[in-house]
Amino acid sequence: MGVTLSTVSRKVSENGGPYPGTRSSARCNVPRADLGSPPGAAPPAGRAPGARSTAGEAGFTGNVCDVWLTWRAAMERALYGENGFYLRERPSGHFRTSVGASAVFAEAVLRELVAVAAGLGDRPRVDLVDVGAGEGALAAGVLAAAPPGLRSRLRVTGVDLAPRPAGLPGEIAWAATVPDGICGLVIANEWLDNVPLDVAEQTADGPRLIMVDPADGRETFGDRPSPADLAWLDRWWPMRVAGERAEIGRARDEAWASVIARLARGRAVAIDYAHRRGDRPPYGTLTGYRHGAVVAPVPDGSRDITAHVALDACAAAGRRAGAATTLLTTQRQALRTLGVTGARPPADRARHDPRGYLQALVHASQEAELLSPDGLGGFGWLAQTRP
Repeated sequence: MGVTLSTVSRKVSENGGPYPGTRSSARCNVPRADLGSPPGAAPPAGRAPGARSTAGEAGFTGNVCDVWLTWRAAMERALYGENGFYLRERPSGHFRTSVGASAVFAEAVLRELVAVAAGLGDRPRVDLVDVGAGEGALAAGVLAAAPPGLRSRLRVTGVDLAPRPAGLPGEIAWAATVPDGICGLVIANEWLDNVPLDVAEQTADGPRLIMVDPADGRETFGDRPSPADLAWLDRWWPMRVAGERAEIGRARDEAWASVIARLARGRAVAIDYAHRRGDRPPYGTLTGYRHGAVVAPVPDGSRDITAHVALDACAAAGRRAGAATTLLTTQRQALRTLGVTGARPPADRARHDPRGYLQALVHASQEAELLSPDGLGGFGWLAQTRP
């Protein structure tokens, strides 16, 4: 049985031109509300007990009520619940990522796919699985650019909870679960950052879960994390000082491990803004995006809710699930290995081939955007293989 996205979430990447909502590797710590009273306390003045709140944008009628939820439960409902953000919105209207920046990203993924296919020998079928396929642009772009000999062998699957996009080539299958027995390449571009997770804060009495009111983002302390989450925090995100926060990535580890378990042969690549154990942000990265702007992460269903990924922890989970090799690097380095350089064409080309020079200049600019260390080039790439 495949991995269902209803519990491990999804991410999409088809977006327009540069604007303030560009998803980047830079940390964006939106100020959080002061913690209030514990769960079960009286509601704040002006709100009757049990009263429903109308939050977010006009047109959103999701499940928002005056209750305290863990951040993981609140994210799950806001993003993937009934009428949730990712079931209702076109993410391209809210933020920009590598796939929508230009065709260069799909071209690089195709080169990766060609290398994986060569390693599989003369198998009649080669899989390309796009996890969190969104509007299908990456799968469609790779398929369109594939040479005929490879295209005839490809089995392309877009995995997403959203309905199949109109106009998607018939050769691309669409599913809500990651298939079993994959032989080929899995790409999960900006998927893990939307797998819901819990948030903990260090107190004088040790870590406590943070509870949130999905109507307005108010927060309060909850119980201690579970023993499994406490073990994860101790190994991957230890908090030393009261007031520090951590985003508990155990659910993301499990989501990634389930992908590796379904990879029979080939390579799986997770691409996301990320951090490692020695460089965790002391107050977390939980952020909202709406209409091209960074906004407070209020889990009312009106906006994207995201947090950076502890890719080093995901890598360890992948190894436990059977990955034989692991590469953890940046998008800048990974794409350079795949031939993306951002090099400008020679200036003298402008004299004898002005049209070609301009086209090459545009292509170099597109490559440079994907390589920028302060933007998309700073994303983490986790590549794991099974022989």
